[in-house]
Amino acid sequence: MNEPELFYIRYPEFVADVQAVAAALEQDDWRPDHIVGVGRGGLVPAVYLSHRTGIPLLSIDYSAGVPSFGEALVEQLAVATRDGRTILLMDDINDSGRTITALRRSLVAHGAVETRVRVAVLIDNIRSAARVNYSSRTIDRGLDKQWFVFPWEALAERLTLIEEAEAVPERLA
Repeated sequence: MNEPELFYIRYPEFVADVQAVAAALEQDDWRPDHIVGVGRGGLVPAVYLSHRTGIPLLSIDYSAGVPSFGEALVEQLAVATRDGRTILLMDDINDSGRTITALRRSLVAHGAVETRVRVAVLIDNIRSAARVNYSSRTIDRGLDKQWFVFPWEALAERLTLIEEAEAVPERLA
């Protein structure tokens, strides 16, 4: 396999992406009670979006597999939706759709009101298994094989970034 093409997203592009998501949210007649940053990749965009919109921030880390930081918090979010609150899940990229699909399934399993949950990402893959409500830009993984490196990821060693990209070869093939 060839070495993956790392595409570094510059800070001004990242800020423009957050601004675009905020603008899309503001044009809608729906406003969440909370933005929920999905760890790791969605935490930084969620903080920026929270500051930009004034919407309070919550965070979960579903990917780490630590129940008290993931599944237990998902259950609390489901309860919040049953109590009438709305939440916007924020992640960096909707690539395969696995994270978004898993979160939505878990929320539903815990009794969440689906219409009170929406999803925003900076980059949305049109071939993803999951759909999002808001995004800054779209890609087609059938054509675009770049591995996106967000500003907060740029601190990682190049070898680490390559290993992370190679761990999901279906996105690069």
